[in-house]
Amino acid sequence: MITVYSKNDCVQCKMTKRFLDQHKVPFNEINLDEQPEFIEHVKSLGFSAAPVIETETESFSGFQPGKLKNLVSA
Repeated sequence: MITVYSKNDCVQCKMTKRFLDQHKVPFNEINLDEQPEFIEHVKSLGFSAAPVIETETESFSGFQPGKLKNLVSA
């Protein structure tokens, strides 16, 4: 399962979620503005900016179409 940690008013977050939706990739969204208890988890992954995309095997930050395409084909 893919988890997207997002924030309100985050352009890269919206672009990431739109990309996954357009490619019919299911994901779980956790909004860090609404669920701040997850901020420490995101920091423990080594990230300080949203979006953070976490899968069973990797995690990365930002809107990265190349990495998102890999998720589509997985």
